[in-house]
Amino acid sequence: MPDLFTFLHLPFDQAIAFLKAKVDIPTRRWDDLWQGMHSRGFMAAGAVQEDLVKDFHEALNKAIREGGGLKEFQKNFDDIVQKYGWTYHGTRGWRSALIYNTNLRTAYSAGRWQQQTDPDVVRQRPYLMYCHSPASLVPRPLHLAWHGLTLPADDPWWNEHYPPNAWGCKCFVVSVSMADLNRYGKAGPDTAPKTRYYDWKDRSGKIHMVPEGIDPGWDYNPGKAAYDYMPTQSIP
Repeated sequence: MPDLFTFLHLPFDQAIAFLKAKVDIPTRRWDDLWQGMHSRGFMAAGAVQEDLVKDFHEALNKAIREGGGLKEFQKNFDDIVQKYGWTYHGTRGWRSALIYNTNLRTAYSAGRWQQQTDPDVVRQRPYLMYCHSPASLVPRPLHLAWHGLTLPADDPWWNEHYPPNAWGCKCFVVSVSMADLNRYGKAGPDTAPKTRYYDWKDRSGKIHMVPEGIDPGWDYNPGKAAYDYMPTQSIP
């Protein structure tokens, strides 16, 4: 099956465009933006100053554009925190990594979705395969169970299950052809597993039906949320 090395070394152009196009939005809590809103808005929970949010956004744009990595972003994170006197929850290492990894993984996911659903690509590689990352130290049982699951690119299952599917989720998706399926011992695509839901109550008391195996708020497709209304062009 496709490996993590291959996935992490694919072109980043679409991911860069996705992150850059986001609108800066001051917020107090992580769920002030919900599901697909995160594909159009940039936030750092608790960052309520517009310039603070803007500086974090630019630091991440630089990180994904120049490939500086987490350590380089953390240097910028420290400078920004000092500049604005920002008080945040958690340790410096945990919070900076959370901002960096969440944004980079969703940007990469959205960029890959745009690549994988390009009509020319779909004609040659019409299926998408869910891959559980070997880098996950504590595998989530359902994420591991979905490893190798291969469905048509337009299967509705991807609307809720295209990764990342949780905080810290490292799962990813690759596009495959019929010849690839044959090499993996499959005669054709799989059937989407039945989705079961659990109730989750937000701070306002509203109940959300969340798919099992997915954290609240993560049951959306980052790329689909960003590109549904612009199917033939990149985010500007």
